[in-house]
Order: sequence, then structure tokens, then C-alpha cells
Amino acid sequence: MRLNLLFATLLLGCASLSHAAPASYLSIDHSTDMLMNGNDAQASWKGRLTPQLMKIYPVGKWGLLTEVEGGFDDNKLCVVTARAMMLPRSGKTLVFKPVKTATAFGTMPGASMEQCRALAKTKLAEAQIAMVSALLRQ
Repeated sequence: MRLNLLFATLLLGCASLSHAAPASYLSIDHSTDMLMNGNDAQASWKGRLTPQLMKIYPVGKWGLLTEVEGGFDDNKLCVVTARAMMLPRSGKTLVFKPVKTATAFGTMPGASMEQCRALAKTKLAEAQIAMVSALLRQ
């Protein structure tokens, strides 16, 4: 009877491990709230972080930083700078010694706020893709 109980407990423990969330990078967003919120920046990494990248740059040793800055000038010109960085981890924090940085710039004349936010997302995606592909080429 004790053996059956032990076996059942072991089986349940293994089942719960198989449903555990996959490891992910510590990701920090340092953006202008008007253009990008932290949830959108976190979501933009999905699909860009390949198993090959995670093998070369392990999740426990590296993290990601995104920055989207900009806004409107007097002529309603939307100006956006988006940056993506891979930084070393120190416990639960990141150390600002980027192994790779990629930056994308964009402008859109006469843009609405929603158009400027869409430009910010597009430029962040460009920076992320450039950073990941550069890291994989090294």
C-alpha cells in the first residue's frame, strides 16, 4: 500500500513538472509610456527568441532590455527611436554591459497618436530582429 502511495506521489510530481512554463529571459522595458507599455514590449519578444539563441545565451545568465523613446514635434511629426539589448544578469537584475545592441529610427509626418504607437511597435520589432540575428551570426 505504501509503495502505491509513493508511486502515485512520484507520478503526480513528474506530471506537474511537464506542465511547468518554459524558461524565459528576464525582460525589462524602459520606454516612454505614451508610445509603448511594458506588456506590449514583453509580448513583442515572443517568436523572436529561438531555442538556438537560448542555447548560446542561457536564460539564467542573460536578459533583455527594450527602450522606445520619442513623440511629436511642433509640426506633428512623430519621431521614434527603438532599442533592443542583450545584457548579462546578476541574480534578478541586469548589468548594463550590453553584449549586443540594435537601434531603429523612424518618423511619420502628420501622424495620429495611434499611428505613432504603431510606428513605435514596428521599429521595436526591427530592432529586436536585428539584435537577435546579429547575436546568432557571432
